[in-house]
Amino acid sequence: MSGRRSRPRTGLTREKIIDAALAYVDEHGLAALSNRKLGAALGVEGMTLYYYVPSKAALLDGMVERLLELSAGDLFAEPSGPWTEVVREFAVELRRLLLAHPAMLTVLATRPAATPAALTLLERGITVLHQDGVPLGDALDVLNSVVRWTIGHTLGEVGETPHHEGTEPQPEQFTALDADAYPHLARAFATGEGLDSEQCFRRTLRILLAGYAAELSRTGADPEGP
Repeated sequence: MSGRRSRPRTGLTREKIIDAALAYVDEHGLAALSNRKLGAALGVEGMTLYYYVPSKAALLDGMVERLLELSAGDLFAEPSGPWTEVVREFAVELRRLLLAHPAMLTVLATRPAATPAALTLLERGITVLHQDGVPLGDALDVLNSVVRWTIGHTLGEVGETPHHEGTEPQPEQFTALDADAYPHLARAFATGEGLDSEQCFRRTLRILLAGYAAELSRTGADPEGP
């Protein structure tokens, strides 16, 4: 009799489980995630999930992988412009996904790309920059800086730190600022000047990438390729 572990006949796949985990966390929060509860949401016993994701750590790694795939998969596989444009589009898409899955912000910030698929994406991203003349160390600096900036900015937009709910500021506390004591801030909150999060994100991202490109040009790397 074979001791080989057979695939459960549930119609499940690793991808379906990871997508279901993202949806579960969106609704219930990261702290509520467990194999038992996720299995119940999928209509199977929690133990069944271990065939596809052997631990909660593996599940979280898969969720990070999924967000990176959705953000960068096509961009890094088939780049259609200079590296600055590819990285810009990646960051814009990553922010969009993080706004859709805000509970994943701290996960993405603290868990490295650990799965083979996630590492392949990172390798492709480095290749896009390297083939465009960016040295290896600088390519990693660019990608790390852009991802960290995107996560930090998006966390500020969301306005809540997971597991610290209730500590976020209340918007109404800024709507009636004393114009004599805080003339510039009062005007900004009254008119919205300088308070557009998306505009700030895109502008700062553009400045960040332009700064890297200029620095690489000064140090001898060709940001537009060989």
